[in-house]
This record gives sequence, C-alpha cells and structure tokens, in this order.
Amino acid sequence: MATLGQSVLSRSEAEGPLLSEGAVLVTVALATMLAPLNSTMIAVALPRLMVEFGADLATSGWLVTSYLITMACLQPVAGKLGDRFGRRPLILGGLVFFALSSVAAALASNLAWLLFFRVLQAIAGAIALPNGAALVREVVPAERRAARFGMVGAAVGLAAAAGPPLGGLLVEIAGWRAIFYVNLVLVVPAFLLGLRALPARPARSSNAAFDLGGAALLLAVLAGTAGLLTQSRYHPGATWPLMGGGLLLALAIFYLRHEWRHADPVLQPRFFLNPSFARANAAIALSNLAMYSTLLAVPILLAALPGWGSARAGLVLTSMSATMVVCSPLGGRLSDRWGRRWPTVAGLGLLTLGLALLGLAGSAPVLPVLVGGLGVAGIGLGLSSAGMQSAAVEAVAKKEAGVASGIFSTSRYLGSIVGSSVLPLLYHPGSGVEGFAPVLLMVVGAAFFSVVASLGLHHWPTAE
Repeated sequence: MATLGQSVLSRSEAEGPLLSEGAVLVTVALATMLAPLNSTMIAVALPRLMVEFGADLATSGWLVTSYLITMACLQPVAGKLGDRFGRRPLILGGLVFFALSSVAAALASNLAWLLFFRVLQAIAGAIALPNGAALVREVVPAERRAARFGMVGAAVGLAAAAGPPLGGLLVEIAGWRAIFYVNLVLVVPAFLLGLRALPARPARSSNAAFDLGGAALLLAVLAGTAGLLTQSRYHPGATWPLMGGGLLLALAIFYLRHEWRHADPVLQPRFFLNPSFARANAAIALSNLAMYSTLLAVPILLAALPGWGSARAGLVLTSMSATMVVCSPLGGRLSDRWGRRWPTVAGLGLLTLGLALLGLAGSAPVLPVLVGGLGVAGIGLGLSSAGMQSAAVEAVAKKEAGVASGIFSTSRYLGSIVGSSVLPLLYHPGSGVEGFAPVLLMVVGAAFFSVVASLGLHHWPTAE
C-alpha cells in the first residue's frame, strides 16, 4: 500500500510541473498571437479606412509600417527590462496595455489618432513578445524546449495566416473598428490564465543603473534604419538615403562603443561573438526576407495574369502558411531529438528548394507550380523555426534570455522590412512572369545564405 501511495504521489508531483508548464505555454501562445494577427489583419481594412478618412495609400500605409518599425525597435529593450524586473509583470502589463490601446484604436475619430494608437499597440506587443519567449526558455527543460517553441511558432503562424480572412470577415460584417475589438478575445483569457500560471520571480539585482542611454541610442539606430529602408523605396536615385546611411553607420559605431563599455548594457555586443547566436540571427533575418518578399510579390504577379483575383491569390498563399503551421511542432520535436542544427539546415534547404521551384512558373502551369513551391517552402519554414529560436535563446545565460529573444525577434522584423523595401526596386507591376526573375533571384539567394548561416548553430544549449 505504501508503495502504491508513493507511486501515486510521485506521479502527481511529476504531472504538476507539466500542467503548470502547459498553462504558461497557452498564456505565451495567446500573447504572442496578438502581434502577427494585428500585423496582417489591418491590410484588408486599408481600403475602407482610406475612404472613411479621405487618405491616400501612402498615408494610410503608415498604419502597417509604423507598427512593424515599432515592434522591431522595442523588443530588445523590453527583453532587457524583463531580464531585470521579471517576466510576469512585463507580460501581464503588456496584455493590459494591448487591450486598452486596441479599444482606443477602435474608438479613433481620425487617421492621426488611429496611427497613434496603432503605435501603442505595437509597444504593448513588443513588451509581451520577447518576455514570453524568454519565459519558455526559463521554465521548459532543454530536452523538450524546441518542441514547445514549435507549438508557439505554430500558433504564431496560424494567427498570421488567419489575419487577412478574419479581418475581411469582420470588416464586412461589423466595419473596420471590429478588427481592434476582436483582440479582447485573445487578451482576456491570456491575462486571466497568466494571472494564475505565470511564475513570480524576484527582480535580478544589478549594481549598474539601467542603460537608458543605450536604450535611446538603440531605438534611434533601429528606427532610423527601418525608416530609411522604407522611405528610400519611394525616392529611387535620390542622394539623401546615402547621407542618412552614413550618419546611421556613425551612430551605430558610437552606440556599440557605448554598450561595450557599460557595466550592464541593454544589448550586449559580446552576444554576437557567440557563433551560434550570431548565425541564428542571420538565418532568421535572411529566411524572413525571403518569405516576406515572396508573400508580397506573388499577389502582385498574379494580379497581372488573366483570371486571377485577390481571393484566389490569397488561397494560393495559404499553401505556404498552412504547411508552416502543421510542420512547426514537428520541427520542434526533431530539434529536441537530433539537436538544433540539422533540422534547421534541412528546413531552410527545403525553403530554398520551394522558392527555386517558383522559377518554373514561366514554363509550366502557374497554379501547380505556385502551390507546390509555396507548400515546400512552408514545410521548410515550419521545420526550421523552432531550432533557430532555441539556438538563439540557448546561446546566452538564462538570466539574459529576454534581451536575446528581443534581438532575435528584431532580426526577424528587419528581414521583413528589408524585403518590403527592396521589392519595389526589383519588380514592377505589369512586367509579368519575366519581370519576376530578379525577385526570385533575391529570395532564393537569401534562403540559400540562411542555410549557410544555420550550419554554424550549436546542437545543444551551451549556457544553462
């Protein structure tokens, strides 16, 4: 009887952490889904917003651009705050902030106010996102960590894919304001569950004051870079982007010098001396550049072909997002079993192969080529994502996982911004399949170099 009682007790003790881990993962997944959902859902509402507020496409497009730039810039700083003050207050506070800014955006009376509240949304998302990933790094053991990152990655992919159809349905039924109210469906359960499940950890003591100067310089460098990339595409041949690039380079050098000397910098430059960390960031930036450029270019390409409308083009793109969502958990499990490197290399190799297959669109039926190529690319993205993220956050000590996660996410966003900025210079609407060749060369090249970068990932954590 004693033996039976001990076995039941030990089993319940073993299940307890797993149940708590599951609740943390659900909270992190719900909080993480908010950023990609709101990044893609707004796109279908832009035509309605342009009509209601009398704005042109360039002006209303800042609702998308400002969101991406803010998300890219703030995540390393938010991760650093979580490293110092704990994950729980940052995640819960970010959720409340996201709810309030979403409701305020839904009540906006003009485009200026809507843009302001969109930036606040992005700030809130940037607070929660890196600290959620860092919390997974802290609470999940290494032997199943990549699988959990794969599950969160599947939720992120699902949110990004669901954004356009969900946004279109809400706009048609209830108007554009509904796309902001719907965020409460994710925020409320995430907050209530997080209130009970997120562990409260003491703030990390530090003799050095928080690096406010470094945070300000980092924001200036990242925001300036993102703004320069997004605006230079509207002014091809102008000289001011070169001058701006020179000033940003000088500012970046000054910033790195400041951070190298600071006792507790907001972004530790020495992280990039770790080959696995540096290569994980390079791989995610290059692969996201390839993916995002493809997602933007394919609908433009199809719009120039007879018989292709927006709805049909959107369905074709789901072949990438659907396979990515399905394969993300599998990629995580493979990374836990075989190490971080080879599943990532294999996945990015499939991404390269799938994008290269799109080159057959000029000599074969368009639909099978697009669905097949995008589907293979999506499988590759799903298989590689968990290994890349695990390698990045495991390359540093656990206490610094927040800023490492923020840097990794910023690298992802910068890849998207570079892709969207370069695309108009390479492809012009109406140039047909032949004009798609420069874009194809760019995305395949970026995907190939992401494979090269991933060859330097460590198999297993190097700093617990």
